[in-house]
Amino acid sequence: MKLSFVIPVYNEEENIPELYKRLKQALANDFRDFEYEIIFIDDGSQDCSIEVLEGLHNQDSNVKAIEFSRNFGHHIAITAGLDSAEGDFVVMMDGDLQDQPEEILKLYNKLREGYDVVYAERANNKSGLINRASSLLFNWLIRKLIDEPIVINGTIFRIMTRQAVESVKLLRERNRYIVGIIGWVGFRHASQKVEHDKRLAGKTKYNLSKRLSLALSAIFSFSSYPLRLIVKTGLFFVFMSFLVGAFIVYKKLFYGVPVLGWSSLISAVLIMGGIQIIILGVIGEYVGRNYIETKNRPLYIVKKYLHK
Repeated sequence: MKLSFVIPVYNEEENIPELYKRLKQALANDFRDFEYEIIFIDDGSQDCSIEVLEGLHNQDSNVKAIEFSRNFGHHIAITAGLDSAEGDFVVMMDGDLQDQPEEILKLYNKLREGYDVVYAERANNKSGLINRASSLLFNWLIRKLIDEPIVINGTIFRIMTRQAVESVKLLRERNRYIVGIIGWVGFRHASQKVEHDKRLAGKTKYNLSKRLSLALSAIFSFSSYPLRLIVKTGLFFVFMSFLVGAFIVYKKLFYGVPVLGWSSLISAVLIMGGIQIIILGVIGEYVGRNYIETKNRPLYIVKKYLHK
């Protein structure tokens, strides 16, 4: 049996050596009978991450590294790792040591109960208050807005069978929300509580802006709800316009009240103009994403591949 680890890294030169050390210890303790490969994907790091990975590869041939030509994004990096992974079981985890190697055995034992995907549920989330709040809001929005009955969990940390990985590799859309893709392919999913830790060194790469961008990508990739919301908004304003018009006519005919002046007219024009811009923006998002897909460009470009 072979175990593959897929670990995207971006400016993690301080964390990589300790992560490798703890992974090796976990393998020695819990997976003695397994072959293994550790695939690091350097997503265009600007520090010395790739040099650190080259050093690990030179001393351990089971360590492989994929260096991107530039930063293509976290979920694209994970995709590259899944494309290269050869193991019977594939573990996805981040490289900042918030996902602890010592917890992998819990995920594996749960998988052996008959599941195809087991994702980590953080028992003691040690992220900052803002990060925890934004994650909760993100997960709530995704579950509310996505049309299809798929399993969505915000954490990358998980283990999958070979069959599940091969199914995920079939989906090649460019605007990727990898957790949603894993949920979409189906199979049996389960959660497993694990201990969460603080980032060992460096700063988180997912600020509020990137979280919002990821949420929008997930919604536009897996839901047509924004388009339905546009229709509902249009119907609402048609109905409100009819009521306001009827009220103005009623006041004029029965009470002789004149139609209000320029201020009310300008307010109505500005409100409707703003709503129209929002509607055009939502439609533009769907059109733009379709345009990007039709270009059929590769998901990523590899500058260097350390695998022998």
